[in-house]
Amino acid sequence: MSFSLLSFLALFPILVVAIMLAGFRLSARISMPIGFLLTAIVAFLAWDFPLANILASTIQGLFITFDILYIIFGAILMLTLLNYSGAITVIRRGFSDISTDRRVQVVIIVWLFGSFIEGAAGFGTPAAIVAPLLVAMGFPSMAAVMLGMMVQSTAVTFGAVGTPVLVGLRGGLQGIDFEGQLSAANISFLDYLHIVTSQVVVLHAIAGVFMPLFMICMMTRFFGANKSWREGFAMIPFAILGGLAFTIPYVITGFVLGPEFPSLFGSLVGLVIVVAAAKKGFLVPKTGWDFPPRESWPKLWLGSLEVQPDNKLEKAPFSLAVAWAPYLLVAALLVLSRLPQLPFKGMLTSIAVSYNQILGTDISASSTPFYLPGTILLLAGFLTVLLHKMEMGKVRQAFSDSSKMILGAGFVLIFTVPMVRIYINSGVNPGNIPGMPIVMAEWVASNVGSIYPLFAPSIGALGAFIAGSNTVSNLMFSFFQFGVAERLLMPGTLMVALQAVGAAAGNMIAIHNIVAASATVGFLGQEGLILRKTIIPTIYYLLVIGVLGLLAMNFVEVADPLFGS
Repeated sequence: MSFSLLSFLALFPILVVAIMLAGFRLSARISMPIGFLLTAIVAFLAWDFPLANILASTIQGLFITFDILYIIFGAILMLTLLNYSGAITVIRRGFSDISTDRRVQVVIIVWLFGSFIEGAAGFGTPAAIVAPLLVAMGFPSMAAVMLGMMVQSTAVTFGAVGTPVLVGLRGGLQGIDFEGQLSAANISFLDYLHIVTSQVVVLHAIAGVFMPLFMICMMTRFFGANKSWREGFAMIPFAILGGLAFTIPYVITGFVLGPEFPSLFGSLVGLVIVVAAAKKGFLVPKTGWDFPPRESWPKLWLGSLEVQPDNKLEKAPFSLAVAWAPYLLVAALLVLSRLPQLPFKGMLTSIAVSYNQILGTDISASSTPFYLPGTILLLAGFLTVLLHKMEMGKVRQAFSDSSKMILGAGFVLIFTVPMVRIYINSGVNPGNIPGMPIVMAEWVASNVGSIYPLFAPSIGALGAFIAGSNTVSNLMFSFFQFGVAERLLMPGTLMVALQAVGAAAGNMIAIHNIVAASATVGFLGQEGLILRKTIIPTIYYLLVIGVLGLLAMNFVEVADPLFGS
């Protein structure tokens, strides 16, 4: 079978799913089971992927599905508890005290607070926390999911305290040949990753500084009464301030400290600067902006998550600090549990549920439930009950509401994630055919030649689209990207950096991330509509990074300790 035909067959299930979601506007409940079946059939017939391996990959995917649903349930429960306790009303009023302008709220809540959650936890957690919070603030559910997906861009490469770099790039590059090159160059693996990190933060900063403005313009264009880009552009000064307040400390941290803390420190510094500016009205337009009246919203904008309106709670039951305490507790616990310098990470990850050599194959699966953000969200939810002195009747209702909302996401994800695992595991076959993702990437590289850096970020985005994870994309494609750089006599560090940045951008269109975010606000069934919107900032990001990569390869002396600059 020709390589081109194999490439097309590998792409075929993804293409069908994309057309069904974005073209025919079918729900993921219909599209993803079909995508799963097509992937299994293609892997079995074209890759000679054994049936046992297909079943084992499916079981492995179900382990991951549990992890995702656990996080979603924790996020939904947290929001529902805060809604029933009255805290959401207090939080809404607190943000209104900073600014009632929805555009300002996007910069603070989505761009900065969402980036902080990404830096602490990663793996889709920002959308799972930010989207329901936005709905509670009075945003349409569709807008909340769209914005929650868009924040999964600049901060993602250093999400979960640097996991996509420390685990994804390291695991993807690690091997006897690569480590031999490092040894010959007298450089450690961590030093090499630090060089890559310094290049990643510069690329991200250039594209990411405009993401707050992009978020605002997407919101005013698609969810404003006037459907206006201009109402978004009116926020250029404040949005750029928000972008710079994050990206400048982000770049400095990446150069000085490495991959663990750029997103965390950038967002924390940015929050202090931007909240202070917003309170003083610095660079904020005199004319505010809000959504049209709720009664005029199209039905497509709405999800099933409902929050308590302000007029039902005339007097706040507690202070703003007490209302915010659960979210602040979540953020603090996430950071403490992920810092390798502290003992908590080792304690939490030591308790694992594993299934090794599933059905006699080399495929294994495991889950560390106590380390997942879901556990931290549930713990914070329990403390919320005590802190907010909630009645047990309301607590039971919150559990009931959250459980009902999780069922729809569960059905979609039990097909989506196993489909991903079949893709990733397909390289283990009797004919030693490269895995389906690698075949697609190889075809691109062999057909574009010296302008490949323009397309390198798109390979990373493809991996994230398939797997829903920057880390997994890096595991799949980082060594491939390094190999292409060697063949084209280009700096390997920059090519790997382009992979990492592209994989971060691909999270904005990752199907199971869209499903997960939609589930938190009860917006399941319209994933294609979200995909058609988030593809716009994804194309922007990939185009900017690709052009920067192409220019840097040809006109900038890029540091590469292995085979020159």
